[in-house]
Amino acid sequence: MSHPLVLIHGYSDVPESFQNWEKILSKRGIDVSTIHVCGYRSLTNEVTIKDIAEGFDRALRLRAGLNADEPFDAIVHSTGMLVIRAWLTTYARQEKRKRRLKRLIALAPASFGSPLAHKGRSWLGAIFKGNRSLGPDFMDAGDLILDGLELGSRYTWDLAHRDLLSNEVFYGPDEDTPYVFTFCGADNYKGLQGFVTNPDGTDGTVRWAGCSLNTRKITLDLTTDEENTTIKRIRFDEWRSDKRAHLQVPFIPIAGLNHGSIIEKPTTELVDLVLKALRVTNQEEYAQWNQEAIEKTDKTRRKMIPWQQFIVRALDERGDPITDYHVRLSAGYQDSPDKLKPVDVDVHTYTGDKSLRSFHFDLKKIRLEELARLRVEIIASSGTDLVRYYGHIPSDGQPQDKNERQTAASQWTAVFDMDQLITNEDIKLFYPFTTTLIELQLNRDPEPLLPNGTKVTWFVERAK
Repeated sequence: MSHPLVLIHGYSDVPESFQNWEKILSKRGIDVSTIHVCGYRSLTNEVTIKDIAEGFDRALRLRAGLNADEPFDAIVHSTGMLVIRAWLTTYARQEKRKRRLKRLIALAPASFGSPLAHKGRSWLGAIFKGNRSLGPDFMDAGDLILDGLELGSRYTWDLAHRDLLSNEVFYGPDEDTPYVFTFCGADNYKGLQGFVTNPDGTDGTVRWAGCSLNTRKITLDLTTDEENTTIKRIRFDEWRSDKRAHLQVPFIPIAGLNHGSIIEKPTTELVDLVLKALRVTNQEEYAQWNQEAIEKTDKTRRKMIPWQQFIVRALDERGDPITDYHVRLSAGYQDSPDKLKPVDVDVHTYTGDKSLRSFHFDLKKIRLEELARLRVEIIASSGTDLVRYYGHIPSDGQPQDKNERQTAASQWTAVFDMDQLITNEDIKLFYPFTTTLIELQLNRDPEPLLPNGTKVTWFVERAK
């Protein structure tokens, strides 16, 4: 390793949590004087993740041994991933910052938040307050940070659009952007804390499916447009690929570790992989490292339940949020394809904007290898008969007549098949240990139509 190494801890944690990592790295030949541990305040309700990122930049410029514009590597834990991504993307100097950060090693990163974040505001967050041995993250106050960490938050939605889904490359194949290495514990907490916190498909705090930066977006456009008859209803953004100069960032699970022990008691397997990552200097070496890491952890991955996360945002044609809606999936299998069964899913609605929902799927329960049909039902309601949502298809799945109106003016329901997503390898829907963003677009109009306008807006008839 030829660059200084910056360590950034997670939410509600302290810089001292990296002490064991410092000792291990020192024993493995890294000069301690080149290691710089960054601490920050998270247990205060006035500080945001962007505030921490800007503070990190100022501290970085003042730190002895870290000259201005000097390249560095980083190891981040949990919320530290959101801090470094905010530092990379928020400011006008991001081109210089991308070239400066050479290797980004993420330990159990909260790339898309945590299922415990919304509980941090409740009594549950006080159970382990001040007791680091029971887990360093997400268990105290800090409302603005917890808001960003909540599943399906507007913050992580917008951040993904800035660095993962934009045309600008933040994690590419050359030295102009950092190489990213993503690790997460394959186990969760034990004992009392495990009884209280362990959500399914997690290391005890963050979802396996929410760690990786391998992300794409699907736009489901159900708006009506009389002038445009060639609307592509389902639009798939490409996965991060060489075509857009993005790199794949594999999810590397580590056996025997959870969210706390990955930083407190790292295994030899993890340390070996991290040290090799710190020596990667080009795309060929990065690809070789990925192949080796995947092969070494294949046995661990096969034992894990293959979860996938979808983050859905519903908007009307004006870009305003739709807050009262439901999405239901049902599946038909090869033995009886016409007998559709509901798909079991864990759903969380983001507190700050109910147009955003996080859907968590156990892909083993979906039985992908036997799947023959996939049907989606969308129900949207305005809550009043004065305004309604609608799309280009009604409940029977046939094209909607522009003059046709459903009986319940405040509620719109559509059912349509997505069977093409099962058979088409280029656009298939399910990928384990990833997060997919879905934007659902509908129309919102005043109803009903009257001779002089609508019940919302109308012209007054002149007296004769």
